[in-house]
Amino acid sequence: MSSMNETPSSQRLHIGFFGRRNAGKSCLVNAVTGQDLVIVSDVKGTTTDPVSKSMELLPIGPVLIIDTPGIDDEGALGDLRVAKAKKVLNKTDIAVLVVDSTSNISDSENELISIFQAKKVPFIIAYNKCDLVLGSPHDSCGNSCDNSCNESFSKIYVSAKTGLGITELKEKIARTVRTDDPKLQIVGGLIKAGDTVVLVTPIDSAAPKGRLILPQQQTVRDIEEADGIAVVVTEKLFKAALEGLKHPPALVITDSQAFAKVSAETPFDVPLTSFSILFARYKGFLESAVHGVTTLGTIKDGDKILICEGCTHHRQCDDIGTVKLPRWIREYVKNKNQSKNIEFVFRSGGDFPEDISGYRMVIHCGACMLNDREMHYRQKCARDQNIPFTNYGIAIAYMQGILKRSVQMLPNINL
Repeated sequence: MSSMNETPSSQRLHIGFFGRRNAGKSCLVNAVTGQDLVIVSDVKGTTTDPVSKSMELLPIGPVLIIDTPGIDDEGALGDLRVAKAKKVLNKTDIAVLVVDSTSNISDSENELISIFQAKKVPFIIAYNKCDLVLGSPHDSCGNSCDNSCNESFSKIYVSAKTGLGITELKEKIARTVRTDDPKLQIVGGLIKAGDTVVLVTPIDSAAPKGRLILPQQQTVRDIEEADGIAVVVTEKLFKAALEGLKHPPALVITDSQAFAKVSAETPFDVPLTSFSILFARYKGFLESAVHGVTTLGTIKDGDKILICEGCTHHRQCDDIGTVKLPRWIREYVKNKNQSKNIEFVFRSGGDFPEDISGYRMVIHCGACMLNDREMHYRQKCARDQNIPFTNYGIAIAYMQGILKRSVQMLPNINL
């Protein structure tokens, strides 16, 4: 988890470095970051798994650098490494294809270019080791072949060894992907300057020691950005906190696990929602998630439900994703239509299956640890395979009969 002083990885520009073994990917990553971030050697296949590093990279800002295994790896183990490298593309905002200047572009590199284009990932081809090539294009067109070529992508000639073209490569990355686009806000449009927002954050066995979880941290910061007043309280003292306010709050935001209690204690004229619902809005899939959750009312014996979390935290004995949510779903479905035999499958971190056609629905966490591109990829998988997709908070509110109340203050959401 991120501290309050760090930009979460989900809000960092994800830059993936791809290429064949020994093209100099890892050397180039080290040159771009100015650090010995990745182990390098002359042995093919030194990088066996994707390696990620969060950092500040001028002139871009906060980024996540990802070095990947060679896409020409061989054998059964090599195939697994190649699959991992390609899976990184699901969260890559911009790709750098590292090509050895001393050789021609291979079939595997052309295949990768096709994947970039199919997934609409902006990319730059970096011809590395240009110091070894006499009369390289670098000498005639100042690191970039853009002015003399008509391709729809950028090309640049660099040398990780000598540092030639490294600054220009970073500048080209910054120009290729805009990093100043306005982001959706968590509470933006819901409160105005001076408004008080009460945040209910339970502290139980699953709560991290000494800090708030990331969605709560980000929401507090977003309230501050909107010049609002954040009041943070546990569910035990929520009622007392309301009574202690001079004026009713403009909004109450609760952890989904405390939804029922907080809803019962919140006056009906005070808007109420959850962190998870706001993050569905923040990540851009609230409307589809609200429609997808109604599938819970049609679950039958033998149906499989995929429950996904974006992070890989240590699970406690009463974990919400693997324990509480399945229990609540079983109780809800049993009361609704007497179905009992529901199969739950759990995935966490980057382990999201491409084929989800065998599932009745997908229930995702708030996705605070995943960037926009990865969430869009997961939603697209569900949409393309006609599988309903919702999230924890929306599912909990729906099963407790308070979903309509929980989204009524959000624009363009109709039930």
